[in-house]
Amino acid sequence: MSVEVDALLQEAKESIEAAQNYRSELQQRLHGLNQARKQVRGSSGQAREALRRHFAELQVAATRLLTERLDALLAEVDSIEADSVKPLDDCQSLIEHGVGQADELLREGEAALRCGLGEKEDKLGSFTKKAIHIQLDSLPEVPALVDVPCVSAQLDDSLLVLLRDRVSRHGCVSSHPPVQIDELQERPGSILVRWCKVDEDFMAADYWLQHRRSGSGGSQYEDSYIGRDCEFLVLHVDPHTDYLFRVCARGEGRTEWSPWSVPQTGYTTLASHEWCLGTEGYVLSSRRNIALRNESSQTRCQVLYSNAATYFCGQTLTFKISAAGQVDRRDSLGVCVGNEKGVESLQRDQAVCISTKGAVFVNGKEMTNQLPAITMGSAVTFDMEVVSLFPAGNSVSDGCSFKLRVTIGSGNREVVFDWLVEQAVDGLFFGCSFVHSGWKVLVF
Repeated sequence: MSVEVDALLQEAKESIEAAQNYRSELQQRLHGLNQARKQVRGSSGQAREALRRHFAELQVAATRLLTERLDALLAEVDSIEADSVKPLDDCQSLIEHGVGQADELLREGEAALRCGLGEKEDKLGSFTKKAIHIQLDSLPEVPALVDVPCVSAQLDDSLLVLLRDRVSRHGCVSSHPPVQIDELQERPGSILVRWCKVDEDFMAADYWLQHRRSGSGGSQYEDSYIGRDCEFLVLHVDPHTDYLFRVCARGEGRTEWSPWSVPQTGYTTLASHEWCLGTEGYVLSSRRNIALRNESSQTRCQVLYSNAATYFCGQTLTFKISAAGQVDRRDSLGVCVGNEKGVESLQRDQAVCISTKGAVFVNGKEMTNQLPAITMGSAVTFDMEVVSLFPAGNSVSDGCSFKLRVTIGSGNREVVFDWLVEQAVDGLFFGCSFVHSGWKVLVF
């Protein structure tokens, strides 16, 4: 086969490969377009359904309220009418009774005038006595029209004007939520969620974060956080499992929440930090991420280490104190190269730690800089990065040492220093030690 044919063949193969890659990229873009169209149509359908349901509920409620108000006003008219007509009815009965007496008296008077002379005196005498008894000059009083209630309904269009104004501004439709998930960072047994405003005109007072397992059917979102911060660490998530996150916001001076952001998928490949079981003097939670210093060993208590060397440079390790006991200078929270047994504190070689009094120790030596004392509610963070990697001394053959830049934070202060680790390690242990009982610490 000639060189020209080989070149053409090679060019054809490259063109075929380029075409395949091009087709694959186009198919991915088509998939992205389909997802975008699905989101637009799906969210539009949900918005229509939400609007119809909300306004149908408003119509039912408004009709009920108007009907109740109408019934109350009609009942008020009925009450006024009944109270006002009763004295008029009583007066009418009195007048009608008087008319009847007058008719009867007239008949007797006419009969007395027509009777013979023998009966006339008796008849006329009886008639006169009866006329005096009836008191023909006494008439009942009939109220004037101005003194009788004239029921009317006072109605104006102010409610309609107000209702028209409120209805015209009730509800809104937006094409983009004012906040969106900005970043999802995997942490050991947790996911750090960050979000940001995408609508600069929206003044947020609070944020509301929710999460749920992805692909879990009809499972409901769970509340993760409500507050003013723009990030939150969601704990107790299973490694290698997708979770959906969404966030919304409430504007300054408003009671309603904004639309939810587009759900974002996050996961972690890092197993949860766990304390080691079986250490005397400590009781662990079911997830083994909370340790309680108990009463079982008052005179001597060794260091409680992590279950494995699960802390790596570039991560943030956090100790959260949820209960505090009596403070001792030997107390320690920190990170170390190995889980050396039998020691009572991390204030030793190849370890960095902070005591409950706020003293910082590097390889057993106390630094001049101090952090705030640790109390209930304190959060202590450790951040590390590799500064340099260089061969170890002659005492260790075929090995390397690390210089790590360590940042320990507590309260609103932090201490930064370099820590020399004598041997190359893939991961570091963490640990704690408390002389007195009552201390309770969560690690994440």
